[in-house]
Amino acid sequence: MKKHSNSTKKSEPTSKRAKSRGPVQRDTKEVLAELVGKLKEKLDPKKVAAASTGDEQPRGGFRPNLDRLTVGVDLGDKWSHYCILGLEGETLAEGQVRTTQQDVAEFFHALNAARVVFEVGTHSAWVQEVIYSCGHEVLVANPRLMDGAKRRKRKNDRIDANKLARLGRVDPQSLHPMRHRSKEVRQDLVVLRARDALVAARTELINATRGLVKSMGTRLPKCSSPSFAQKVEEAVPVGMRDALLPLVRMAAALTDCIQGYDEKIEKLGSEKYGHTALLRQVKGVGPITSLAYVLTLENPQRFTTSRDVGPYLGLVPKQEDSGESQPQLGISKTGDTMVRKLLVGSAQYILGPFGPDTDLRRYGLRLCERGGKNAKKRAAVAVARKLAVLLHRLWVSGEVYEPLRQSMSATIAPAVAA
Repeated sequence: MKKHSNSTKKSEPTSKRAKSRGPVQRDTKEVLAELVGKLKEKLDPKKVAAASTGDEQPRGGFRPNLDRLTVGVDLGDKWSHYCILGLEGETLAEGQVRTTQQDVAEFFHALNAARVVFEVGTHSAWVQEVIYSCGHEVLVANPRLMDGAKRRKRKNDRIDANKLARLGRVDPQSLHPMRHRSKEVRQDLVVLRARDALVAARTELINATRGLVKSMGTRLPKCSSPSFAQKVEEAVPVGMRDALLPLVRMAAALTDCIQGYDEKIEKLGSEKYGHTALLRQVKGVGPITSLAYVLTLENPQRFTTSRDVGPYLGLVPKQEDSGESQPQLGISKTGDTMVRKLLVGSAQYILGPFGPDTDLRRYGLRLCERGGKNAKKRAAVAVARKLAVLLHRLWVSGEVYEPLRQSMSATIAPAVAA
C-alpha cells in the first residue's frame, strides 16, 4: 500500500508539468473542423477584395510585391550595392551608388515607384527618409531576427542586395520590418548618447589611474566618479604625478561636461517631454532614465500590452528549445543597450540599502532568497523587466504610482473573504 501511494504522488507532478509545458492534445477531427472554418473566413471574396485594395494588411504586415519593381540595397559606409528586380522576379540591374544624400536622392528620383529593402544600420534612418520622399515604399529589415548567412558558402554585398530584394518581393514578413524613430526624437537621443559616451570615457580614465597606482603597490582612496579629481589629486604618489595628473584632470574636465549634459536632459524632460514626470514617480527612476525610456519607445501605443516592452528591450531569456531540450539561457539583449543598462541600474538601487519598500523591491528580494549562482544579478534583471512594464503602464494610463499596490490587495482580499 505504501509503495502504491508513493507512486501515485510522484505521478501527479509529472502530469502537471506535461500540461504546463505543451498544449492539450485535441481530436484530429475537431482540429480540422476549426481549420476549415478559419479558411472559409479568410477566403471570403468580400474580405479578399477589401484586403487587396491596400499594400499593407490591417496589422501592418506587408503583402508580396508583384506589381512594382523591388530594389534591394546593401548599405555601405561609402558605397552601397543595389539589385533591381522586375515584375516576374528577373534581375533588371545591379550596381553601386555612393552613400550620400545627394546621390541616393538622384538615383531613386529617376526610378519608377518601387519597394526598397535594406537592413537597419548607421545610415538606414536618413536613407529611409530620402527614399520615402522620392515616393517609394521602404522596408527596413531587422537582421537580428532574420535567418543568418552562416550556412551560405558565398557572401558579398552584391549577393546580399539580391537576397534582400527577393525576400522583400515574395516574403516581406521574413525580414521582420521595423520603423525608425522620427528625426526630432533621434536628435534628442543624441544628447543622451553623447553623455553616455563621456561617462564611459571617464570610467576608463578612472580605472586606468587606479590600476596604474595599484601596480606600484599603493591605492587611491575610494570616492564617487564626480568627486574623483578632487579627492585623488593629492593622493597620487609623487613619482607618478607627472604621468597620472593629466588623466586626473581630464576626468575632471569630463565631469564638468557631463554636468552640462545633465542640465540639458533635465530641461528636455521638464519642458519638452513633460510626461516623463509620470515615470519619475517610481523612486530610483531619474531624469536620465525616464527621458531615455520615453525617447526609445517614442510611441507607447505601438505595444499591444505593457508586457511586450520586456522583449522589446531585450530583458527576457533567449530560447533555443528543441524537443525535450529546454536550456536556461541569458537575456536576449535585443533592445537598446543604453536603456537596458539604465533600467538595470534603477533596479539595483531599488534592491539596494536605500531602496524604498515597494512591490518591486519585495519581488526582487524573494528572488535573491532563492540563492544559487548569480542570484542577485538575476534578481536585478527581473526587477528591471518588471520596471519597464510598470513604466509603460504609468505612461499609458497616467495613473498615480502606488508602491505597495499588489501587497495591499493581497492583504485586503482575505479580510473581505472573512
